[in-house]
Amino acid sequence: MRPMKNIVILISGRGSNMEAVIRAAQAEQWPARIAAVISNRSDAAGLAFAAKHGIATAVVANKDYATRAEFDAALQTVIDGHAPDLVVLAGFMRILTPQFVEHYAGRMLNIHPSLLPLFPGLATHAQALAAGVAEHGATVHFVTAELDHGPMVAQAVVPVLADDTVDSLSARVLAQEHTLYPRAVRWFIEGRLTIEQGQVHVDHTTNQ
Repeated sequence: MRPMKNIVILISGRGSNMEAVIRAAQAEQWPARIAAVISNRSDAAGLAFAAKHGIATAVVANKDYATRAEFDAALQTVIDGHAPDLVVLAGFMRILTPQFVEHYAGRMLNIHPSLLPLFPGLATHAQALAAGVAEHGATVHFVTAELDHGPMVAQAVVPVLADDTVDSLSARVLAQEHTLYPRAVRWFIEGRLTIEQGQVHVDHTTNQ
């Protein structure tokens, strides 16, 4: 029987991907526990959802620190207090320092609302519409020091429709994110992911 693994989730707002991960972990009875949900904003709506589900919450407010390095050091201390096997970024709107990223190398995941390497950064849906692409989507990747460029775990694709707006396209991508992210997190927890020469390999040989 696998030992239980600890997951720490970082959010800045509602955390709808956090909700999806928590719901999947509980419904599918993963060999893991959501040890904590941590936000850089005290008004993040997702904190109430986590608390309602019996999950420890904490706030490390970036506005309380003079530099990114000081904030990241404080955040790292709080995260490590929960002995995480995996750190999950779920709408965590902070650019992390290389030192912080290196500390969690190979055990920190993010989901980005585009088909990376296309459209890194912000306003991805507007970028997709402006570029006139036929397909858009979301990518789960390991976090590295280069923003939105870590080894890719999985992607979900949606067609871009002729009458799409930023809102309509965003909504369809987000619906896919809520399935994609829990699946990728579960793969990590079950030990199915390996990184070799910057590429992620997924073990699909099990029946789980």
